[in-house]
Amino acid sequence: MITMPNERRTSTTPLQDWLAYLETCHRKSIDLGLDRITQVAKRLDVLTFACPVITVAGTNGKGSNVVLTAAILTAAGYRVATYTSPHLIHYNERIQIAGQCVSDQALCHAFTQIESLRANVSLTYFEFTTLAALWLFKQQAHLDAIILEVGLGGRLDAVNCVDADLAIISMIDLDHMEYLGDTREAIAKEKAGILRRYKPCVCGDFAIPQSILEHAQSLASPLYRQGFEFDYKMQGSSWSWQSQHHSLIDLPLPRIDLQNAATVLQAIELLSDRFSITSAAIKEGLKRVFLPGRFQCIEKNSRRIIIDVAHNPAGGRCLAKRLLHSVCAGKIHALVGMLADKDIVNTLRPLLSQVDYWYVSDLTVPRGASAQHLKQVLMSLQGMPVILEFSRPDLAFQHAYQSLQKNDSLLVFGSFHTAAAIYHHFN
Repeated sequence: MITMPNERRTSTTPLQDWLAYLETCHRKSIDLGLDRITQVAKRLDVLTFACPVITVAGTNGKGSNVVLTAAILTAAGYRVATYTSPHLIHYNERIQIAGQCVSDQALCHAFTQIESLRANVSLTYFEFTTLAALWLFKQQAHLDAIILEVGLGGRLDAVNCVDADLAIISMIDLDHMEYLGDTREAIAKEKAGILRRYKPCVCGDFAIPQSILEHAQSLASPLYRQGFEFDYKMQGSSWSWQSQHHSLIDLPLPRIDLQNAATVLQAIELLSDRFSITSAAIKEGLKRVFLPGRFQCIEKNSRRIIIDVAHNPAGGRCLAKRLLHSVCAGKIHALVGMLADKDIVNTLRPLLSQVDYWYVSDLTVPRGASAQHLKQVLMSLQGMPVILEFSRPDLAFQHAYQSLQKNDSLLVFGSFHTAAAIYHHFN
């Protein structure tokens, strides 16, 4: 039995109690470094796996790379485990095995095992939950592949305690600069920390930073670059992909950005020495792939709701591009809630010319920006647009939805917290 503050907890403890406890286990919520997690990972024997490990880093697009890689491998008949963050509604979304979220009971059991072995090693929430994912994967009788999404950066992220057989770096932009550096080169160098000697890396950024090139060269790590070793092209209602060795045509358009999809196809090609993956499986994976909150469109009563977790300048630019190419016969309303430490100005700026009405909301979470601040930013950028303030995203959503006319669209974006509030409202 494990003793915790003020009570005893067992493997039957409700998951929410455990998660609340984990928030109190370390003096800092973010404390990058591999020493603590590696100590406990050795005790749990979760540093090595019999199957290939794919680690995904990047500023934006990590989740899309994870889910499409998993979708294609699954369509090819393989059993895949994934670890992603953050979640939108339920914590269990983060850890999935064969396409199914792990149960509350399994998570509580994993937390109990970690708590019993960590002794005096202090762990952050993310370190604790990363160990839970690795421990649950280790308990599986058979897995064909494990895909891990980096939480923050790469070099010092908890996920990086496990050596990757294949590294994927999606796109690089300015975010989390207080931890990773204030230039693309510095940030890219941190993300390149997931590379391993002689192991391949796929980079989906068209403007690949020099720091990634240099780090890959220092490790003799084969590097596959978007626009060089592989590329893609839109062809009407389908698209094509080409590498140095293969080409694919008449591919179905997935529900994720094509730049990310092309990156994944290069990763899949590199996995072909371990897996048998047909073009039919690739096409099936492209059809199946779905990631909530990535330009997710919900049609209701001739009105469209678009939910997107865009929360930084690169996300804002991508969202504006997708919005521009989508068909909207009516007005565009936007509901935004953001964290105060994000680059709010440059996240909102790309969308100014497309949005007709703004609804700004407080986020009642740590680091949440106030609606008043968001309004001030919009007014400084756009003069006097139509802006309404709300204390909660769900209240803003109710008002905004009621304001929609036929063929109007409501865009919800700015943070995972904003998207999650709307999903909870729907539920």
